[in-house]
Amino acid sequence: MKRRIFLQRIGSILAVLGVSESLWWTKGSRLQQAMASPTPRKLALLVGINQYPQMTALKGCLTDVELQKELLINRFGFQPSDILSLTNKQATREGIENAFLEHLVKQAKPGDVVVFHFSGYGSRIKTKNLLDGMKNTLIPVDGSKEKIGNYLLEDTLLLMMQSLATERATAILDTSYYKPSISQPTGLAIRSWKAPLQGQFLAEEIEFQKQLTKNIAPDKLSVLLASSSNPKDLAKEIIFSDFSAGLFTYALTQYLWETSEARTIQTSLSSVESSMLSLGSSQKPVLLEKENLSLALARYNFHSTSILGAEGAVMDAEDDGKTFHLWLGGMPPQVLEYYEEHSQFSFEEPTESTPTAPLVLRSRNGLKAKATFKQVNGKRSPKVGELVRERVRVLPKDINLRIALDDVSLERIERVDATSAFSSIERVWSVMAGEQAADYLFGKLPETEVPDTEVNNSIAMSSSRYGLFTLGGELIPDTVGEEGEALKVAVYRLAPKFQNLLAAKLWKLTQNEYSSGLSVKATLEIVNNKTMSRTLIQSQTRRALGMEVSSKKANKVFYQDIPTVSTGTKLRYRVENSGDRPLYIMLLGLNSSQNPIALYSWHKDEDSEDNPSKPELQQVIVSPGESVVIPSTTSGFEWVISGPDFCCETQMIVSTEPFTQTLKALQEGKHSTGETPRISPLLNPLVVAEALLQDLKGATIKQDPTQNVPADSWVWNVNHWASFNFVFQVV
Repeated sequence: MKRRIFLQRIGSILAVLGVSESLWWTKGSRLQQAMASPTPRKLALLVGINQYPQMTALKGCLTDVELQKELLINRFGFQPSDILSLTNKQATREGIENAFLEHLVKQAKPGDVVVFHFSGYGSRIKTKNLLDGMKNTLIPVDGSKEKIGNYLLEDTLLLMMQSLATERATAILDTSYYKPSISQPTGLAIRSWKAPLQGQFLAEEIEFQKQLTKNIAPDKLSVLLASSSNPKDLAKEIIFSDFSAGLFTYALTQYLWETSEARTIQTSLSSVESSMLSLGSSQKPVLLEKENLSLALARYNFHSTSILGAEGAVMDAEDDGKTFHLWLGGMPPQVLEYYEEHSQFSFEEPTESTPTAPLVLRSRNGLKAKATFKQVNGKRSPKVGELVRERVRVLPKDINLRIALDDVSLERIERVDATSAFSSIERVWSVMAGEQAADYLFGKLPETEVPDTEVNNSIAMSSSRYGLFTLGGELIPDTVGEEGEALKVAVYRLAPKFQNLLAAKLWKLTQNEYSSGLSVKATLEIVNNKTMSRTLIQSQTRRALGMEVSSKKANKVFYQDIPTVSTGTKLRYRVENSGDRPLYIMLLGLNSSQNPIALYSWHKDEDSEDNPSKPELQQVIVSPGESVVIPSTTSGFEWVISGPDFCCETQMIVSTEPFTQTLKALQEGKHSTGETPRISPLLNPLVVAEALLQDLKGATIKQDPTQNVPADSWVWNVNHWASFNFVFQVV
């Protein structure tokens, strides 16, 4: 990515926060500090449309409005009266434009923060009287009036933003404009509509633009942060068990809930994109704005106190302060999906001498939950609006892999056969695409998009080849069958792959980088030689903030989209323990072929009397104040990245207790032994994954023997483990 484009993307986030780029780079101000900085006023207009006349209904746009509203109020101090929401029938073209003028333009003063959000359909309109011939448009609920397009032009939105008295304004658009010509398998709804209209816009829209042009300053800052812009990079929404949401909106708001001083602006974009990629979509946010954005932002300088990240907030109280309603917008979505009764939250920062009484989860519906609080002498009760942080995670043990059946490429009889075939595979469910939550998609490849690896990756034609896809429609490597393959044969052929993906799903449920009570930092490095390395991705827990040794100069990390490495690159991890107790390390993951890998820490004990020639696996330990590098950098044992071109995702898990069961499972699996720690294929991933979860549960029981632990659930206390997710592209 060109540096100019990267700086533009940074500027878009800064504009959302109302902070200057210069302060980020020169004084190290943090994301949450910017949003929390005091201003004369913070105004927002949020638009979401699910129900369109004569269009396929969307499902997640109203959730997006709720996600943004709760974030702005509970996390960043917006007043509810200063947030106006227009949903469904309210969101007409005239209604949106009038609300923008009345609520934002007339009220905003210099220095105020203004946020406009739109979730709904977008389109491209061909025009006869414009030089470029095509215009991006947002489709309001009354988008079509006979043969005239009653659309909100992106140009109009830009003019309205330039009409604001403040330059601290941003429009966030969770929509896209292109409709793919080829029907690609997908398990995610696409927020773009192919408009049948040509050449005409409503006369009122054209006149409205002319009036706006008279009242704007040509050099006024204008920022539009969009969820996508490339024709192949479409805005999508994802279905969870209890709700749907825009993938970009959820990833962005969830990140802003949890981010703290551990995250600077350089890592923000990569974190949001990594979250979307981990959920099955490779869409990339993009900024549409004027060339001088970074110069305009550099005129500001703000100061603010830091705020710790959070997983949610207290929304309401009932039953004389014994029951509280929670909003859990900061929870990772793949974890929230399975969050169970008995999970716990704290509402103030605990100390060893004054531990806090927890909020105990009793029920959950989507992003909303009910929790009880037991009054303790000398302990205050939670307050409405107070932030809550994860304390104990409780998840069910009976978690399965869910495969969506593509209703576009598969005929009805094929879906019936597939349902029957999947029913015979243990711990794998089939669901209908677009109707229920899923992890992956099963379908056919379009005829014109079948890769022929035998002819230099050219495109071949196929009449019927079944394969496995991400929810966003990307073909998972090595999952395509031969032409003419029977459907049930294809499902059974993929059974081992399903077990691998289920194992990865389980160990990714441990992710808690933001909520962990440990003080640890993990860095993925590119190894140039034995003495030189370059940081690719860096993650650290909240407790690790400010613990770095001041004499060390931190590596400057510039993230450009998802980090990318080429085949043949050598990688390693560096784990730093800035806490006061030894920590144990485990590394698991999926390589770019989506096959499982693990760190095997072999050790040959020369003094052992029992079969001294056989190496054994040993715990990888990092002592307080120390760091370790894994895997080995010894020649011939390095971690060398190989193809194909796809994403690689690893999970670094750190615990206060040894991984006894996990090492036993690794040792029992069939593998090639060695005498040096290395990353190798994992041949019994599901057994290892469940052993890992059991070890984390054991750490909680050992450290908290009075903890209420349901026998049929995984129970983990955040003070006893940290888990980092690393995602990068292989090219």
